[in-house]
Amino acid sequence: MIGHLALALALQLVVVAATRSWWGGAFAAAAWAISREVTQAEYRWIEHHGAGLRANMPWWGGFDPIVWQRVDPWLDWLAPTLFAMAIAQFASWRSASSGAVIRDEGNKGDGG
Repeated sequence: MIGHLALALALQLVVVAATRSWWGGAFAAAAWAISREVTQAEYRWIEHHGAGLRANMPWWGGFDPIVWQRVDPWLDWLAPTLFAMAIAQFASWRSASSGAVIRDEGNKGDGG
């Protein structure tokens, strides 16, 4: 679990460094965590219902509720997603409370 949180944070920081968007980083981290767990669910489906062959899995195999019955897979995507969203919310709150204002320097009211 700690590894998932660390990877989500690392991904979020990479996106923030590239785009300066904490929310963009949070959504990238969430997409990574969710897609990873859906992939893991697909492997569980193949192992239990597909006779070990990916070709036997229907397109919805990773979303089949039968492969989501344990708590671990839920926590493995929910915890990093909520962690990244909390960091983005905190960064937004901190930015707003610091009085950071983006100014449009192109229009100074001098008519030109």
